[in-house]
Amino acid sequence: MRILVIGAGGIGGYFGGRLLAAGGDVTFLVRPKRAELLAKNGLVIRSKLGDLDLPHPPTVLSRDLTSPYDLVFLSCKAYDLDDAIESFANGVGPDTAILPMLNGIDHVGKLQARFGQNSVLGGLAQISVTLDTEGRIRHFGELELILFGELDRSTTPRIEAIAASFAEGGFTNRRSPDILQEMWDKWVFIASVAGMTCLMRSTTGDIVAGGGLPLARQLIDECGAIAAAEGHASSEKILTQLEGIFAPNAPFTASMLRDIEAGNAIEADHVIGRMLERGKAKNLSCPMLETIYAHLKTYEARRERLVAG
Repeated sequence: MRILVIGAGGIGGYFGGRLLAAGGDVTFLVRPKRAELLAKNGLVIRSKLGDLDLPHPPTVLSRDLTSPYDLVFLSCKAYDLDDAIESFANGVGPDTAILPMLNGIDHVGKLQARFGQNSVLGGLAQISVTLDTEGRIRHFGELELILFGELDRSTTPRIEAIAASFAEGGFTNRRSPDILQEMWDKWVFIASVAGMTCLMRSTTGDIVAGGGLPLARQLIDECGAIAAAEGHASSEKILTQLEGIFAPNAPFTASMLRDIEAGNAIEADHVIGRMLERGKAKNLSCPMLETIYAHLKTYEARRERLVAG
């Protein structure tokens, strides 16, 4: 299976690197500066589950894509989706499967509109990774999970082929019989944890210690009500996980908070804003989501002013 990994950042670099180390036919679609860095230093992964140093990983620039791949593994930030689509479009053929790892749901429709309804799979990643200042991928903890499946819940030859390829990569992966439900569960989870930790600028344990647990539960209820109204009521599993996340002394934050602390761009619209839009469309009351969204948009306005300034 020929796999095109879009970017060689945290998620794409980690899972693509694992597949490449196992002998997979993997190529990374990267920008020129990243291509230069990979040619110089290789693809470097630091993880409790095993370090990797992969010299000269196969890379390609967008302008050099000339033939379709079997699988496009897409793990960009949601605000980069439009640019990413243009960058890999020439690598998509009639039999190419696109597996996005983005947060939320809206990216599915955008990809289907461009490449066709049957080209797009459902997927999500559960992993904490980042790029350090030297371009190395750092994996925190031991969680490294990919879930994937057909959006219509069917089992197809391409899903079997992807499962076989991923099995060789040595990371945890699972075919989901209802990937859309899993994606909604993750969206509720991310919106709840990112929303609260960004609003309070602290860990979930500190939020609990400061008396913020009722607000966290209100946010979880708002997100859960929206998911239920969309036909994807939150599973008991995800609600139990959220209960554990918002526990005394829990050390959890969200990557969005780390981005805010670093002055980086954030997925305010895609994680919180789109959830709020769906709630309003269903005439649901969402005061916590409204407050958090205003807070995040204020950060974005300040950041834009400082960058422009």
